[in-house]
This record gives sequence, C-alpha cells and structure tokens, in this order.
Amino acid sequence: MSMHLIWIIAAIGFLVIELIAGNFFMICFSIGAIFSIFASLLGFGLTVQVIVFAVFSAASIFFLRPITLKYLHRNKGRKSNADAMIGRNGKVVETIVNNGYGRVALDGDVWKAQSIDSQEISKDQIVEIIDRKSTIIIVKQI
Repeated sequence: MSMHLIWIIAAIGFLVIELIAGNFFMICFSIGAIFSIFASLLGFGLTVQVIVFAVFSAASIFFLRPITLKYLHRNKGRKSNADAMIGRNGKVVETIVNNGYGRVALDGDVWKAQSIDSQEISKDQIVEIIDRKSTIIIVKQI
C-alpha cells in the first residue's frame, strides 16, 4: 500500500474521531496528515513525511485551534450556570445569621447564602441575589 493512501486513511480516521470528540483537537492531526499526503505524492521519504505531519499538526494545535475555539465559543452576552441567577429572587429556607451564613432556595436548588450587609435575614423572607463567590451567594432582603 502506498504511503499517500495510509496518510489518507489517517486523515479520515482523525476526522471521524474529531466528529465524536468535537473539541477541534483531532482535526489538527488530520491537517498534518493532509500535508503529509502531499509530501508523499511529491516523492519525499517516510522521515520527511513524519516531520511534515508533526510540524503541521503542532502548528495547527498552537495557532489554528485557539483562533477557531475563540470564534466558535464566543460568548454572546448570555449568562449561564450560576451567573444566570444574579438579579433573581430566592426564598430564605434557613435563617441567614449576623455575620454568618444561611440557605436560600432558587429553582429547586438550595444555596449557601450570606447577607450583603452581614445582617440577619429570617426564614421565609424573599431576597435578591446580587453576587456570588464560588458556591456562596450574596443576597439582600427585598
């Protein structure tokens, strides 16, 4: 079997793996294999083909991948995960004590909470979530 056919199979294999993984990493190896196909067709030996594969794969990983990921995963101003609850209202399910913590329920989840002014907020009060620090939300009484 000629080397250019092996490189074609490798390029297709890397593309299939990329379709499964979807993180734009394996396609960089596919790009390297495509350039190795050209090196093979131009009559270069296996050593040169492997060097071409390594150089173009590495260049794709270090230069093309970051640009592509930035373009594909750019934030469209939409809050997600825990940041999406900032500005929403929750209900105190465990009293937030002075200079301490309590618990606030929001959308079926219970979060450790702290008052913004370190004042006590009693159970069953409605609070607004104004910030978060890791898994602790900062609230103020409405």
